[in-house]
Amino acid sequence: MKVLLLNGSPHAEGCTYTALSEVAGALQANGIETEIFQIGKAPVSGCMACGACGKLGRCVIDDKVNEFVQKAREADGFVFGSPVYYASASGQITSFLDRAFYSGGSAFEGKPGAAVVSCRRAGSTASLDQLNKYFTICGMPVVSSRYWNMVHGNKPEEVMQDKEGMQIMRTLGNNMAWLLKCIDLGRKNGVSFPQKEPAQRTNFIR
Repeated sequence: MKVLLLNGSPHAEGCTYTALSEVAGALQANGIETEIFQIGKAPVSGCMACGACGKLGRCVIDDKVNEFVQKAREADGFVFGSPVYYASASGQITSFLDRAFYSGGSAFEGKPGAAVVSCRRAGSTASLDQLNKYFTICGMPVVSSRYWNMVHGNKPEEVMQDKEGMQIMRTLGNNMAWLLKCIDLGRKNGVSFPQKEPAQRTNFIR
C-alpha cells in the first residue's frame, strides 16, 4: 500500500514539508510506502474550463498535474499539505487540485484522504475546510487525527517545537494506516466500495 503526499508549498523543505514528513514517518512505521510530491516553484495554471480533458483523459495543460494524476491512480491514499496564505490554502495547490480532480477524479474516488496545513498564526481551519472539499466531492473517506490537522511556526525548526502539532501529524499517519489496512482486509473478504447511482445534476435556474 502507498500514500501519496502532496506538498502545496513552493518551499521544498519548509514548514508544510516538515508536517508532511511527520505523517509519512508514522505511515512508514506502519508498513505503508510513502512519496512526497512537490508542486515546486513553477507557475500552476488554473482550470480554463475548456473541457478537453473529457476527450483526452488528461488535462490539456501538460505539466505536473498530469504526472500527479498518473501517480494517484497507483496510490491507495492521499495527504494534501498547504501553507496558509491570506486565510486560505495556497493558490498553487488550489489551481493544481482543481485541475487534478476535474481531469482525473476517478484516480481519487473511494480512497482515503487527509489535509494538513501549516500557518504562522491563523487561517488554518478555513484552509482545512477548503482542502477537505476535494475529498468529499469524490466520495473519499476523510481521515482525522486527535485535533485539527495543523501545525504552527514560521520556520521548520519552529514547527518542530509545536509538540502538539507534531503529535497530531503522527496520529494522522497512524489513523490513515489503520483505515487503509481495514479497507484492504474488507476488499479481501468481498467488501467493495459502494456502487454509484447515475449522477443526478440539478440546476437551480431552468
